[in-house]
Amino acid sequence: MAIDPAAFEAYRSGPNGKTTLPRLVLGTVIILLFWGLSTFVAIYLGMHLLEMPPLSVLPEGEDPAAFLASPAGILISLGTFSGIWAGAWLVMRWVHGEPLSALFGTSRRISRSGFLKGLAAVVVTSLLSEILLYLINPGIWRGSIALVSWLLALVPIALLAFIQTSSEELLFRAYLPRGLAKRFRSPLIWALLPTLVFTALHWGAGATPAMNAAGLISIGAFAAVLMMLVYVTGNLGAAFGAHLGNNLFGFLLISHQKSLGGFALLEARSLEDASWAGLDAVLIAGIGIVSSLLTAVLLLHPRSPLRVGPDHGIGK
Repeated sequence: MAIDPAAFEAYRSGPNGKTTLPRLVLGTVIILLFWGLSTFVAIYLGMHLLEMPPLSVLPEGEDPAAFLASPAGILISLGTFSGIWAGAWLVMRWVHGEPLSALFGTSRRISRSGFLKGLAAVVVTSLLSEILLYLINPGIWRGSIALVSWLLALVPIALLAFIQTSSEELLFRAYLPRGLAKRFRSPLIWALLPTLVFTALHWGAGATPAMNAAGLISIGAFAAVLMMLVYVTGNLGAAFGAHLGNNLFGFLLISHQKSLGGFALLEARSLEDASWAGLDAVLIAGIGIVSSLLTAVLLLHPRSPLRVGPDHGIGK
């Protein structure tokens, strides 16, 4: 597959003279502060409101970790990512003197076709991953959520998952790479550094070291594909769709994480389970890499019906 750098070159050249390295650092700090503030406020208020009548779904003195793993906690946790959007808007407007839409792509619009293709491609590769995971550990059972509750949760979870995934893309595949690429030509800086930070943030304290490594390898491979999609298209649309498809599959269909399985229709053995063997971890990492590579092929191969194209910019 031949990769044309023209789309990202146009996207890279978009920032104005106010996108300097000190301003980029300041902007990142502000965005992270907004993210932290929204997280604190949402979780603090959520825990206290749910202790009060008529809600009263959270027993007094409940462990915060148990609360965050509950359906109400999952909804609140997803909503906390709105702080990234708020911080990014403020930073783009007042620190860089650009509209927030400048981060969306060269055309300053999210590619609708790219979004839908990215979503479809990851649904296909997620199904393949589940088949391979089932061969390693054949065990899937019905989740605890009632079918009616699951149907009622579809739209709210989809909207909140979009806030979560799009905010991460906005920060790690747009704001940081675009700003760094304005200053540095090497992808080892503008692409690799944000990808490593994004991957490291997914470290799971409850998993064994081997499974943690497998998870980070899988997430790192997927993050690299998301960054490649932005590079090829000069737009966040495909990355938005792919990331949303990946998370929706785990939130709503088959969950492999106890902390995020409150709304999943089906559940499988948790990746945090201490009984996974070392060989299992190697195989799971391999599945993650293969799934990410297949996603890239589906979205970038010239003969693929899901192939995404470059953002041609405003008025083109």
